[in-house]
Amino acid sequence: MKTRLILVEDQMLVREGIKSLLGLDDSVEVVGEYENGQQLIDSENALNCDVILMDIRMPKLSGIDTLLALSDKGISTPVLMLTTFDDHELVNGAMRAGAKGYLLKDVSLETLVDTITQIKNGKTLIQPAVTEKVLQGLKGLNVEFESFENPEPLTEKEVDILRLIAAGYSNKEIADAMFKSTGTIKNQVSSIMAKLGVRDRTRAVLKALEQGVI
Repeated sequence: MKTRLILVEDQMLVREGIKSLLGLDDSVEVVGEYENGQQLIDSENALNCDVILMDIRMPKLSGIDTLLALSDKGISTPVLMLTTFDDHELVNGAMRAGAKGYLLKDVSLETLVDTITQIKNGKTLIQPAVTEKVLQGLKGLNVEFESFENPEPLTEKEVDILRLIAAGYSNKEIADAMFKSTGTIKNQVSSIMAKLGVRDRTRAVLKALEQGVI
């Protein structure tokens, strides 16, 4: 069954481009499109879809304000934020408002469709907030350091945390985005480093890149 998706994007060319791109995949059907969050709220159509794909910065009603308005109406349709802005505060604000995922607009069709599908199936994906530029920059570092040759496998949640660490998030920012206490995240980061056999966060990210985990 196709994923029924509503697209909310204020720039017409971008909106048409995304719609055309999604039209290349048989698993997603765009069933509605709006220029801003206010139009979506006024339409009362947010319940007639599986996923809402929405720009985070829009006139009249921003993506975050739209999320809050949907929540006030008791509408829990999962929302995936799409933006050109790789901004930690926006990511945290979107997650606190109830977003289920966050992607940059230069994402590939494959990643976009996969993320839409996973969010439809109930997952929360914060790892797309880590841009490819950040990871490529880390891959360019040639650093020798002590670590386990065959580390213990990381959990999905630990991989999410590592991706946020790679993007420069502090333990507190990660805790806010994942709705956990700072102490819990600190303990999980320590567990990650212990599994990988490294002594700090930077080495943990580099080791995960070396292992192909992120």
